[in-house]
Amino acid sequence: MAAEGPATRRVQVAEHPRFLKLKEMFNSKFGSIPKFYVRAPGRVNIIGEHIDYCGYSVLPMAIEQDMLIAVEPVKTQTLQLANTNPLYTDFSTSANNIQIDKTKPLWHNYFLCGFKGIQEHFGLSSLTGMNCLVDGNIPPSSGLSSSSALVCCAGLVTLTVLGMNLSKVELAEICAKSERYIGTEGGGMDQSISFLAEEGTAKLIEFSPLRATDVKLPSGAIFVIANSCVEMNKAATSHFNIRVMECRLAAKLLAKYRGLQWDKVLRLEEVQAKLGVSLEEMLQITEDTLHPEPYSPEEVCRCLGISLQELRTQILSPNTQDVLTFKLYQRAKHVYSEAARVLQFKKICEEAPDNMVQLLGELMNQSHASCRDMYECSCPEVDQLVDICRYHGNQDSGSWNSGNQRGGK
Repeated sequence: MAAEGPATRRVQVAEHPRFLKLKEMFNSKFGSIPKFYVRAPGRVNIIGEHIDYCGYSVLPMAIEQDMLIAVEPVKTQTLQLANTNPLYTDFSTSANNIQIDKTKPLWHNYFLCGFKGIQEHFGLSSLTGMNCLVDGNIPPSSGLSSSSALVCCAGLVTLTVLGMNLSKVELAEICAKSERYIGTEGGGMDQSISFLAEEGTAKLIEFSPLRATDVKLPSGAIFVIANSCVEMNKAATSHFNIRVMECRLAAKLLAKYRGLQWDKVLRLEEVQAKLGVSLEEMLQITEDTLHPEPYSPEEVCRCLGISLQELRTQILSPNTQDVLTFKLYQRAKHVYSEAARVLQFKKICEEAPDNMVQLLGELMNQSHASCRDMYECSCPEVDQLVDICRYHGNQDSGSWNSGNQRGGK
């Protein structure tokens, strides 16, 4: 399945109210009708928070909410973008001069990421123009990957207009890379599940090389996706990239202390792989090597034997160069323990013990506690949602505990 290209199908627009409304709005906006439609779903990550960019497997599933784009190729070389949401203003640019402003993560820049990714993959200097009307029903900045779904959708739109073919894996890898044009140092989970998801199953997403394995969830379980309504735009703040850089620095310090070629190491998974030890052993190595107190940039430099200038220009991303403290111990502890929880979750699903729902719930509870305390990527509203879910879960028959999804954070 992953080696195949995205599925195509004929749709009777008149039979689908959303498509029909989009077609009518497209005609009103551009004075013509779309030639085709492209869809990419959002996702919810069941377990494996903030570890994809550290090289570790994650366990998401796609959701029904999606990005839908109506498209008409045009003979001009102008790219015209519009959105059904009036909060998002129209945008127009030359298809051959794509500029993405990292300082302003406006909605159209995510489309441009996908567009540019396909353009650069094929080495094309001249592209045809197109009119596009975007309709999304994924809550923005809610932790359900609305931005990545738009990048994926745009990549698929561009591929279709060009008449080119790529596998789902190739598309996912291109879109994961191209979303970094907007300044976020993501790991690829969001784009991978958007392309590789299948109905009726979650997926274990593994990297290097990218692959997806079905994970059958318990038939008696219901997964509730609750939106805390606290918005967090990854590209609009430095919070996300700071965590990425903290993990990178932790990997380099661990590698240095264990006698590895630290300057070549970027991800925590690489340290484990080079040492040839288990995740449990990596947790102990982290405990023995890193201290819980935050590291200053100066201390990091002393540990690595480099200058402050080298740290800022060769290791840190542009929007993390002025960070004053880095919590390396906490971030590494979260990553290694979360990576272990992902594997435990998959194992429980495969073995299907009688109390599997309770066991899975306990892992999700541990995941949230680690996100809250060690990775600090939760917020009071999400914590309250989790407490409410867990309280009412425990009031039931006692056969399950509810986990959570970090909406908005």
